[in-house]
Amino acid sequence: MRKKFGEILIEAGVLNETTVRVALEKQKGSGKRLGQILEEMGRITEKDLTVTLAHQFGLKAVKNLAKHSYAKELLDLIDGETALKSYVFPLKRTNNVLYVAIANPLDITTLDDLRFRTGLRVTPHLSTPSEIQAAIQAHYFPGEIKTFSAGCKILIADDQEFFRVAIKAALDKEGYTTLLAGNGAEAVQMARQHAPDLILLDTVMPHMNGWDTFKALQHYENTRKIPVIALTSRASAEDEAMMLDFGYFDFIAKPFNPVRLMARVKRAYNTVYGAPKWAMPRASESQSMIPGFAAGPHRTAMV
Repeated sequence: MRKKFGEILIEAGVLNETTVRVALEKQKGSGKRLGQILEEMGRITEKDLTVTLAHQFGLKAVKNLAKHSYAKELLDLIDGETALKSYVFPLKRTNNVLYVAIANPLDITTLDDLRFRTGLRVTPHLSTPSEIQAAIQAHYFPGEIKTFSAGCKILIADDQEFFRVAIKAALDKEGYTTLLAGNGAEAVQMARQHAPDLILLDTVMPHMNGWDTFKALQHYENTRKIPVIALTSRASAEDEAMMLDFGYFDFIAKPFNPVRLMARVKRAYNTVYGAPKWAMPRASESQSMIPGFAAGPHRTAMV
């Protein structure tokens, strides 16, 4: 009998019983997966989920896909668009067996399609969506700068649940992966743990306000370069100048307009990470299980 997800997390030492119990309470009536709840709580990472799912389904977990080299003949077995749409990447071929990395262990449709199109027996290994995205970028589309919403993580830090939920809904609709923090300390912790691409930070929060949170983010090597957009109810010309001088990338006035919100978010991505050429499929379309790319002599990833 397959063990429950929470039980596996506890047995693996990833979480304790109290944390899982709290997450299960939050999950009730939310319609969300337990893994998604735990991610929003900042209690589990994408890597933790993959390792746990690999254990649950008896599969091998693989990492560092982008760092290895792959023969063109291997990459040609799966076209780039299929790789993007299904979060799948070819690892190696041995005789009539094709080993692939996949983000969703329940994506039987993709695995069956690969078997039909290649005529090979397909053996899946699990990897995180971020790992697979990086490999697709490096080996299917080298040298191209891309912006893709489904692969973009945005941390929303606001002490008011109404604004957190409203902003999350607007970003989720566009396919972004969202992380939620209810205070400054939690925002810093989640930023260090998840390394989001962008942070939306309320400037007025109790205990640790947005200004102190911003300074704390500048203290750590892996968070100081993340662009931060201020969420503020103070939007005078003087306030705008002060925020930009302080180091914020941009600001969004509250209450926010969804159109303005998306325009500012896309502008931040385009400016920091490069102008977009196409969009990734939305997370809801390609990752039903896990929440919210050269040739020559090559060697394959160790699997």
